[in-house]
Amino acid sequence: MEIRGVKTNKINKKGGLNMHKIALIPAYEPDENLIEIVNKLKNVLYEKFDIVVVDDGSGIKYRNIFSAIERSCKVISYEKNCGKGYALKTGIKYIIEKYKTNFEIVTMDSDGQHTVEDAVKLLECLENNDECLVLGKRLREKNTPFRSKLGNRFSMLFFKLVTGKKVYDTQTGLRAFSYKIAKKLLETEGSRYEYEMNMLMDCASSDIEIKEVEIKTIYIDNNSGSHFRAIKDSYLIYKEPLKFLLSSISSFIADYILYSIAYIITGAIGFSNITARALSSIFNYAINKKIVFKSKKKLYKSAIEYGLLAIFILAVNTALLSIFVNIFNWNPFVSKIVVEICLFIFSWFIQKRFVFKESKIKNIKHKINRRNTRRGKEVLN
Repeated sequence: MEIRGVKTNKINKKGGLNMHKIALIPAYEPDENLIEIVNKLKNVLYEKFDIVVVDDGSGIKYRNIFSAIERSCKVISYEKNCGKGYALKTGIKYIIEKYKTNFEIVTMDSDGQHTVEDAVKLLECLENNDECLVLGKRLREKNTPFRSKLGNRFSMLFFKLVTGKKVYDTQTGLRAFSYKIAKKLLETEGSRYEYEMNMLMDCASSDIEIKEVEIKTIYIDNNSGSHFRAIKDSYLIYKEPLKFLLSSISSFIADYILYSIAYIITGAIGFSNITARALSSIFNYAINKKIVFKSKKKLYKSAIEYGLLAIFILAVNTALLSIFVNIFNWNPFVSKIVVEICLFIFSWFIQKRFVFKESKIKNIKHKINRRNTRRGKEVLN
């Protein structure tokens, strides 16, 4: 990994601390907009920035762009394209090692969609909320490209369903955070565009507050310069929930068939539901561990935790079924479907964050290192 250019500024923050303000810009095959952004960051009068630009394997063709800015900022380069998430984590890791503490990072895209004024607005919000993640919120306007508008709406709904928390602009690249949560964000999984969604998920699950600050909505040439691959990157972002959905559907079908057979034979809601759930849970556990979450957590630990979760969900499931059928006189087959839908998101969240989550951070780093070693890249450790 090649690192070029060094310059450091310190800013006095309220309370007398020396607080570094750092603009982190991941760049893949950038144009002159990157040069303009760097110049504006260096020349702004009401704030001073250190700038870290990560050249995400742009190649020799774009060497002149990075050469034009290397005296004004630190440029980190590596040969092959690894993805936006990898570039951001490379930059965050460097900043942590260089500045240790007392720093604030604002991430910006290299295509000119973020203004320096808006970057400063996020940092101003961060001053009194230094344990939060601050997002730049772009309002959806008439000139917003249809692809971006659709993607933003879907992502907002998805995030709300999974976490129960509302974030208006989940896809924004303008984000600010301090050293207090930087290490946590470095541990977030993902090497491409899925990293930014995973970052929000991790913050939500760790009770890190997410704040949004309204910024200008800028799309250059209908956002044609974006390197986002609609199918591949969307799959990376949503692949785990989608696999979990398919796993849950297949388990539900087995559960529903067994439940229906048992109910027709016995006419007992509780017995039918317990028997069906016990058998389908074994099937669901095996699929989720091996295929959905690909967890290497010890079998007995994940099995016990999954069993406890299954018992809890079964108790809630059975209680709700009894209420709907016996008190509200709902159809028992319709009631089963309603209850399963209600518990689906809860089950996914608990399994991802607790049951199949590897307990040690080094396991995550090992995965990153092993993958990038195969590619011949310099690893994060």
